[in-house]
Amino acid sequence: MAHDEPYILITNDDGIYAPGLQTLADALAGRWDTVVVAPDREQSASSHSLTLHHPLRVQKVTPDRYSVDGTPTDCVMLGMHGLLPRKPNLVISGINQGSNLGDDVIYSGTVAAAVEGTLLGCAAIAISLVPDAGNGYDFTAARDISCEVVAQVIRDGLRPDFLLNVNIPGGPAGNIHGYRVCRLGRRIYREGILQDVDPRGKPYYWIGGQDPAWVGGDDTDFQAIEDGYISLTPLRLDWTRDEELSAMHDWELISPAGCGNGENGAAGNAATGEKRAEGGDQTGSEAGSS
Repeated sequence: MAHDEPYILITNDDGIYAPGLQTLADALAGRWDTVVVAPDREQSASSHSLTLHHPLRVQKVTPDRYSVDGTPTDCVMLGMHGLLPRKPNLVISGINQGSNLGDDVIYSGTVAAAVEGTLLGCAAIAISLVPDAGNGYDFTAARDISCEVVAQVIRDGLRPDFLLNVNIPGGPAGNIHGYRVCRLGRRIYREGILQDVDPRGKPYYWIGGQDPAWVGGDDTDFQAIEDGYISLTPLRLDWTRDEELSAMHDWELISPAGCGNGENGAAGNAATGEKRAEGGDQTGSEAGSS
C-alpha cells in the first residue's frame, strides 16, 4: 500500500476491550489500513498525561492491535515513534462511552489522544457517544456516522493540523437530525466534591456531585446535542488569546532587577523612570561605581 494512503491509528481512553473501540476498529479495518494502540485499562479523564516514571509495557493482542499499560497519550506517542512499521497519517480516538462537550475537552483522555496526534503531525478526530435515554450505549449508529466523518476527513486531504471533536447523540439513527458545525460550550460544575468518612474514621473526597449545567448560545456543541444533531467542532492547539496581546504590551511591569528593591506595579515603574530622568548620566556613573 502506498504510504500517502490513509494509515489510521485508533486509540481511546476506555481501554482496548471497550465496545466503542472494538466496533469502530472493526468498521474502519474493512475500508482502510488500520492499527489499534490503546490502553490496557480505562484511562478516562487522564487528560494529556504522559508516563515518565516507569517503563511502558506493550502487549500484541492480535497482529494489528496492541495494548499499552499507559495513557491514551502514551499510546499515540508509541504508535508514532517506533512501535509501528510506518507513521500513521490519521489518528482516531473513540468511540468514547460518554460525551466530550465544551470544557470536557480539557480533561478528556479521548480528546487528548487526538491532540497528541495533531502535535505529532497527523490529522486527528476524537469521537464520543452521548448515552441514550436509558443511560445505555448502542454503537450501531455511531459506527456508521464515524465512518462517514472519517471518509470526509480523508477526502479533505488529511491536513496535519486538522483536529476535530465529534459528539454523537445516543439512540437510533432515526432520531438524529443531521450534522451541526459548532463551537465549544461552557460547563458549570456545582458541588463537585463529595466528602465522607471511611470505615476507619478517616475523611476522603470524591470528585463528582451534581451533574454540571452548561451555558452558551445556539451555536454550541451542547445545543447541537440537545437538539438531536451530531456536533462537529474543529479545535486548535494554539491557546494564545490574540485579542489580549496588544493590550498586554502596555502593561507597566518593573524589570526583574528592580523586583527586590521595594518597587512594584505602575508606581514603581513611574518612580524608577523619574529617578532615571532626574539623574541623567549620573545614574549611569553611580551604577558603574557600585
